Amino acid sequence: MGVGMRSLMLLALAALMGLPLSARAERVKDLAAVRGVRANQLVGYGIVVGLNGSGDSDKTTFTIQSVVAMLARNNVRVPAAGLKLKNVAAVMVTADLPAFARAGNRIDVTVSSIGDAKSLVGGTLIVAPLKGHDGNIYAVAQGPLTVGGYSIGEGGQGEVKNHPTVARVPDGALVEREVPVQLAGQSAVTLQLREADFTTAARMAKVINMNLGGKYAKAVDSGTISVDVPPPYQDKMVEFLALVERLEVTPDSRARVVVNERTGTIIIGQDVRIAPVAVAHGNITVSIKKVQEAVPAAPLTPGETVVQENTEVQVVEEKQNLIQLQGANLADVVEGLNRLGTSPRDLITILQAIKQAGALRADVEVM
Repeated sequence: MGVGMRSLMLLALAALMGLPLSARAERVKDLAAVRGVRANQLVGYGIVVGLNGSGDSDKTTFTIQSVVAMLARNNVRVPAAGLKLKNVAAVMVTADLPAFARAGNRIDVTVSSIGDAKSLVGGTLIVAPLKGHDGNIYAVAQGPLTVGGYSIGEGGQGEVKNHPTVARVPDGALVEREVPVQLAGQSAVTLQLREADFTTAARMAKVINMNLGGKYAKAVDSGTISVDVPPPYQDKMVEFLALVERLEVTPDSRARVVVNERTGTIIIGQDVRIAPVAVAHGNITVSIKKVQEAVPAAPLTPGETVVQENTEVQVVEEKQNLIQLQGANLADVVEGLNRLGTSPRDLITILQAIKQAGALRADVEVM
């Protein structure tokens, strides 16, 4: 039994044990976010020093220009012509500024090479200002890099593990400017579902109203719930949002089958159904091989034995009987597919054909 078939059997076992994927209650904080309370992306340019000969080559001119400019700011004047730096690499620095981050807080940054450096192992990021989309500097990054890989040697004699030209600096950026988020005094807040669904939105509004004891929440659309803040909580927004985000809601989702043809992985959702359909799937194997055959010369004639190459083609078709599939739940679907005895890659083709025939009650998403 293949890995994909075992995965299908595990899904069926979960369904039979009463552990459906979409029937478990989730907290509001895991299903939705408060509009306006979000992270902001930061980006900056910097240089990494201290590399062991694995930095940018002299062909990367902007690295040399950056080093000359950095030295000039420290009152060191050097000509750019003829300057060769193997221990320096130009990088882009990216980070997410969380909501309510205050000046003095530290955040993680990702450092990515933009030149032809071979590795960032052992390097140190020099002060790199991080800007938002408005052009203002919100954080400054600096520190030693953490690389989850390495690159040793060159050409056919080299060895590379993971991705050595991307690194992290844990707590490497210091927040200098805050993004204001005003919550106090608001008369209403808006919850945005991370995955829009009409049923989930209606259930969330109902749960909030039941716990607040009135009609305070309203589902505006499939992804938005508007919640009026009760007067006693308008000056206590933190307590109110803490109360709301702890409430539990049972989410709903569309019936979905996700297939990855590159790896042969199949994921079948809990709500997938298959209408009655008959399926026969047989493999056709074509074998082509070349056979060398010695052809002697004709009797009583001057000639030599010649080696002739012939091609043999053999076609074998696997015989399969028709199997009826009818799935009322996930366990029935998996049991029916397992009866076909096919590989995961064949199952991908079968599911797509069943969907084309109109018998699969689910969306098929191909990755």
